[in-house]
Amino acid sequence: MGPNAVTSAEGLGTATDIIDALGTVGDWVLAKAWWLALSGAALLLGWEALQQRLAAKALAERTHVELAPSAQFDPSPEQIWRQGMQLIRAAGSGPWWVPRRARTVRLRLRADGTRPLTYRVEAPATAHALLAQTPYGARVQAMPAAAIADKRRDHVVRAVLTLNGAPGSRLRDVPLDPDPLQPLIDAVATLDAGLGDLAEVCVDLSPASRWHLAVRRAQSMRLARETARREARHEARWLTQESTVSLPVALGRLLDPAEWRSHRGQMVRSPRPRRVERDIVLGKLAQDTGLVRVQILVRCASDAAGRAEQRLALISAAMDVFAGASRLSSLGWSLGPLRFGPDRWPWRARFDERWTHALIRLARGGWAHLEEIAGLLKPPTVTAHLPLLESDVPTYAPGRDLVPQGWHRGPDGRERLLATREDDTLFEVQSGKGGWGKTMRAQVQAVASAHNGRGLAFVDPHGDCFTDVARYLAHDEIMERIVLFDLTVRDGDDLLACWNLLDMSAGQRPYEVSAAVIDAISTALGWGDVSAPRALTILTKAVEALVAVNARAVAAGAAEQQATVFQIRPLLTDPTFRYLTLGALGPEAVRWWTGSFPDLPRDGLATVLNPLERLGANPAIRAFLGCPVSGYDIRRAMDEGHVVWICPPGTGPTDRLLISLIVRDFLRASLSRRDMPMAKRRPFRFYLDELISLDGGASAVLAEITEQLRKFGGRLHGMTQLLDRLSPTTRAALLQNASCLSTTAGSVEAIAPITNQWAGNVTPQDVAGLERWWHYAALTVAGKRIGPLRIRGPELEEVFGPLARPARTGALLRASHVNAGARPLSQLTALALAQEQQVRGFLTSLTPPAPDSHVEEHYA
Repeated sequence: MGPNAVTSAEGLGTATDIIDALGTVGDWVLAKAWWLALSGAALLLGWEALQQRLAAKALAERTHVELAPSAQFDPSPEQIWRQGMQLIRAAGSGPWWVPRRARTVRLRLRADGTRPLTYRVEAPATAHALLAQTPYGARVQAMPAAAIADKRRDHVVRAVLTLNGAPGSRLRDVPLDPDPLQPLIDAVATLDAGLGDLAEVCVDLSPASRWHLAVRRAQSMRLARETARREARHEARWLTQESTVSLPVALGRLLDPAEWRSHRGQMVRSPRPRRVERDIVLGKLAQDTGLVRVQILVRCASDAAGRAEQRLALISAAMDVFAGASRLSSLGWSLGPLRFGPDRWPWRARFDERWTHALIRLARGGWAHLEEIAGLLKPPTVTAHLPLLESDVPTYAPGRDLVPQGWHRGPDGRERLLATREDDTLFEVQSGKGGWGKTMRAQVQAVASAHNGRGLAFVDPHGDCFTDVARYLAHDEIMERIVLFDLTVRDGDDLLACWNLLDMSAGQRPYEVSAAVIDAISTALGWGDVSAPRALTILTKAVEALVAVNARAVAAGAAEQQATVFQIRPLLTDPTFRYLTLGALGPEAVRWWTGSFPDLPRDGLATVLNPLERLGANPAIRAFLGCPVSGYDIRRAMDEGHVVWICPPGTGPTDRLLISLIVRDFLRASLSRRDMPMAKRRPFRFYLDELISLDGGASAVLAEITEQLRKFGGRLHGMTQLLDRLSPTTRAALLQNASCLSTTAGSVEAIAPITNQWAGNVTPQDVAGLERWWHYAALTVAGKRIGPLRIRGPELEEVFGPLARPARTGALLRASHVNAGARPLSQLTALALAQEQQVRGFLTSLTPPAPDSHVEEHYA
């Protein structure tokens, strides 16, 4: 036997041995198959149990961060990309032994009717430092938050949204303006907290697994190649059909030489499969940077039947904003009225586990690129229109400690009367066209404050407001506090109270009273140390002298013999009266009157006397300011919570001087509350209509009120048609400190100073198109700026209709006069005209009259 034969025999024997060995192994496997299956199943169960245990341990400690954006939050695509990459890093920040199903980060978007839409990030506890700061900068606050513990609700529905489409297909490229979250915000805008409504969308993200991605890529390429080959075979069949002809046609071609020439060298070839382009086939799977596995869980609940299902349908529809070649659709199927999915057994337990622990099923869900879901990677931006909830701005109801602002229509079509809290509403500015609701809105606010037990003063240059509000104030509790000063009276029997600017009977400090009167008159007339130094000096010394006289009179129990501003004339022009006055003054004042005053030119006195003459020319003003003891005491009104209504006789130059005195006295009285503990300073509102007519004489005062009186309880509500006609000082102070800023329609130029404060959220053109009674308003609630909002101005009848007491308006008027100490105009006029003699009598008791020749010699 040759060598080749031996080698062949040996090889045959080896092959036989291998076959025999494999047969033996096969027999053993078949004999032990059930043992092997059982062992494999045990190993799989053990591995799964270990994975679940490790996942539960890893997910037991999570960090929760709430992202609170500012009103101007407007992120760039680059900032959103960086946030997405940071979230991916946070998801994989756990220890090495954490299963991939537990390497997740959750974005929880939640609404329960108390807030429009909260945005939280939940990640492993080890990622807390990573999430404490965001790429969004200072316009997003990352605040640590506790885990959510919800109460049980009667009706709960669930949904799982998955990405449907080819593996590499993309969702729609949704622009950032308008906000991609807007459909979701609209879907949850009508939640009712009172009915237990709740809606939550949880977006779970997990980093891309390299081997999972490799398997998916291989599957996609294999399917693409199979598709290409299938298309090639399909095309070959069509070509074969075209090349196959009938026998007559074939014989005709053989007999036709032209056919021979045209088909010479041709043959039917099978088409090759088209080339498969990797980047085109894989699409978003071609690059693993920024690729994540996405799982979206939705849960809606309510205590009212049917509301949760309606909310889930709205949220599912809202997600259609992302629909493109791929889309987000709900997992499950329907059979007639029955729906099989996460709400049914056995899928419900699996959903609840994923919901509770943020687990991701690796076998389900889809891949998404960060750019596709950019709209879900940030909280609502400046381009989102958030619904206004009652938790944002309260609803007014009589008896609540609120200030009504206007009617607002919510997403559900229901109107409610918005209000701000009394303690939040410090200073308010209303601008806009005359007759379009500014004064009516202020009246409603004043009536509300009166029913809240708050004090206020309403300066009404037109004199009509008290008639409008009287029927709504005619209640016993308000009648005890109402005070009316109506200077529009004409008949001698009409009742009027009085106000002595220099009255010292309430225990005021002399220098405060002097400063208030001097500042009021000088600012009203535009006097200053440069423009009118002589007139300012004469006025100062005259007022100080008369205040000193009144202090002596009150101390002597002769309050009825106090001087008024109308005694400035005899003090400056009558040597005898001046001589008597010196007996009540100190040595320094006497030296000025005896040394400096005689050297002043007499024609300079006219500058001081002229405005006083104009005041005294009006009988009502003469009676109001010319009596010795005041019924008007704004400090007392502030401390006791009075409701004061002041009706000046008009808006002319003389009336502006009077109102300037009133406004300056409000500032003085507020500042004088320094002697009270802060807790006892009752807030007091001051309503000033027609600021244009007041600002010329009180510009500095209005600015000081907004800048200084917050701590002393002073509140200011100003109304004007044209903000630009106010002095720069007043306008700047009002805009800087306004708690509420509103405007009605008007010209674009007149509206622009208001809309400039709103950073382009409302344009002058938007405001100019408003109908009558409508406003745009920015409010302050609990220290937070709300708006600007489009509101309809409230009217007295629709807000306080049930409180109207028209039959008791007469009783209210009588009470307002009694509380003010009002007397007939004729009686007050006679008293004012005789007051100079009363003062002379008191001064004579202090200083015996000297002979006329001595007086003339003294002032020679």
